[in-house]
Amino acid sequence: MNVQQFGFACGLGLMWPSLALAGPPDGQGDAAASGEASLTVDSDGTAEAASDTNVQGDAAADSGERVPKYNRRKDQKWIKRWAPERNMIELGVYGGLFLFNADHELFEPDFELERQGFQRLRQPNATIGGRFGYYPLRFFGLEVEGGAIPSRVEAADIGVVPFTVRGHVIAQLGLWSVTPFVVVGGGMLGVNSERAALGNDIDPALHFGGGVKFFLNRWLMLRLDVRDVVSHKRGAQNTFISHNLEATLGLSVTLNRKNERPTPTPQPVAGPIDSDGDGIFDPDDACVNEPETFNDFEDEDGCPESDRDGDGFWDSQDSCPDEAGVDPDGCPIRDTDGDGILDPDDACVDEPETFNGFEDSDGCPDELPEAIQKFTGTIAGITFDTNKATIRRSSLPTLDEAVKILKEYPDVRIEIAGHTDDRGKRDHNLNLSRERAEAVKSYLSGMGIAEDRISTAGFGPDVPIDTNDTRAGRANNRRIEFRIQGGASGNQEMPQVEAPTTGDGG
Repeated sequence: MNVQQFGFACGLGLMWPSLALAGPPDGQGDAAASGEASLTVDSDGTAEAASDTNVQGDAAADSGERVPKYNRRKDQKWIKRWAPERNMIELGVYGGLFLFNADHELFEPDFELERQGFQRLRQPNATIGGRFGYYPLRFFGLEVEGGAIPSRVEAADIGVVPFTVRGHVIAQLGLWSVTPFVVVGGGMLGVNSERAALGNDIDPALHFGGGVKFFLNRWLMLRLDVRDVVSHKRGAQNTFISHNLEATLGLSVTLNRKNERPTPTPQPVAGPIDSDGDGIFDPDDACVNEPETFNDFEDEDGCPESDRDGDGFWDSQDSCPDEAGVDPDGCPIRDTDGDGILDPDDACVDEPETFNGFEDSDGCPDELPEAIQKFTGTIAGITFDTNKATIRRSSLPTLDEAVKILKEYPDVRIEIAGHTDDRGKRDHNLNLSRERAEAVKSYLSGMGIAEDRISTAGFGPDVPIDTNDTRAGRANNRRIEFRIQGGASGNQEMPQVEAPTTGDGG
């Protein structure tokens, strides 16, 4: 089969369905001729029904109104307006690019020629063709294609015309006017050329890929395809391992969509009146001059709904229509005493919480228990070896008492701060103060106090509470402080008890 015969056969095959569809169904041609019914298509691709004997048409003509265009589907959003339907037919053409595998098997072998007549094809190549598809289901269809791939062989610079005839199944997500799809099928990949080029050859081919369809209106569709065409590779044993890339853009005519006629609008010649046109007659409409907002909420009263505060509760069901709120009544959650704890979680809604690190989540004012106050500020009795972070045994009774208090009040969190006098280098004193604070923390955590309840800091000589010019003053400055970690108000300033941590050196 030469190129001309192949092209004629493809064209006839693609045109035959459209010729068959172009004729009117049995028994309807005479009806249209006699004026019983006709269908006209506007320039925008929509269809309009007209009938000389149709009651609706006569009524519209008598009243001077235009017959509704029932194929435009203006009541639907475009994204769903032209979604695929059952029993649709697609008839189209395509064009694009085709990249042949460098070691293709598309040639007529001749043992007297170099490499048996194999020659490489130029890259890339144009591809053109036509297709016909039938879709019994909106998610599934069958399609046949025929196309040509004009090219030239590189060495001899002679024109060749590879061609393809194939069929495939299409699975598509037919829910919207933009429809993704996948294809898989098979057919043949051939070439028609003189022997000086590639000769004549036909090989079987499989293909698979995907793409997306854009249904522009009732009649037209754009389509993008990307496929892998798998055929033979040069060598008798290399079957179905040659991958060829094909990318095409097509335009198709879509046929056989169903027609949808709207419900006729009641003529205001007799019967109840609908002043606002919302479909609810005035005797049943509580707001005759304002159309109903159909939103599945009180759609029967004929009145529009509003949501002034924008919280998703209609004003008629919102206990606080001017304040954005939440379930169940549309009102905001209150904080009556302004302490940052909302009323549902506040045990004392009219009294603000005292954020002092003790029971700060109940919302009630309180004072630190005396036992906790004892362990705030400078803690007397915690001593260290000179110039070291080793806790002396004489400190254990004080630390054990702190452990007892912290276990008795498990929601209390503390910061342990270490301080030194100004003798020695400042960096050394900073490190020493931090290490001493960490040593106290290690003891408390080792006795069962959770580490996340304790933080540490070392200030070295930077925060003195007495003079460093006297021995007694320096002793006062060498100290360990406990600071209660408050709630919303942050760390609480605790009274500085001027009790020295004696005998610890720098």
